[in-house]
Amino acid sequence: MAEQDTELSALEPLEIASGATVGDPGILPDPGAAAAPADSEPAASPAEPVSRTEFEQLKVERDQLLDRLARLQAEFENARKRAERERIADRDYATGSVVEKFLPVVDNFQLALKSHGTAQQTRHGVELIVKQMEEVLRQLQVVPIPAVGEAFDPRLHEALGAVERDDLPDQHVAEEIRRGYRLRERLLRPALVRVVHNSKQTAE
Repeated sequence: MAEQDTELSALEPLEIASGATVGDPGILPDPGAAAAPADSEPAASPAEPVSRTEFEQLKVERDQLLDRLARLQAEFENARKRAERERIADRDYATGSVVEKFLPVVDNFQLALKSHGTAQQTRHGVELIVKQMEEVLRQLQVVPIPAVGEAFDPRLHEALGAVERDDLPDQHVAEEIRRGYRLRERLLRPALVRVVHNSKQTAE
């Protein structure tokens, strides 16, 4: 009996501190309460339904945006077609201006073909036509590339082969096979030439 009193007296401080008696289930912590975060937020409430008036207003705004988009697309397409027509018109105008200058040359060639003069007369007529054509090219600022006697320049000349010559410097143009032209500073086509190979000069 004395041992039982000792055990009860030993438990009294715990009972007093916790405010619970032996065998009280409240002394165990609640697992659910411990696991719940302190800053947990309440569940979000479902979105409120849109009223019929708001729905009709959104529908009208959508239709207006779609209509505006369709009009912008139509305007863009019309602008693209207009720019294409202007580009073609400018190109045709430029082409027509050039062709118009060459029409007299074509007329003179046709007259030369119909003539029944001597070979010397025909040759003289062709020479006049060539001069007329060169004048037209000059008006268009198309000039021939200097070739014979000039130093070979791969930017302006295209070498078809080499010829052995000792009267011209090595790596100079000896013969022009096809004339080259340029428009202002733009190369239209290189001159097709044969280049000098001077063995005497290279031996020195």
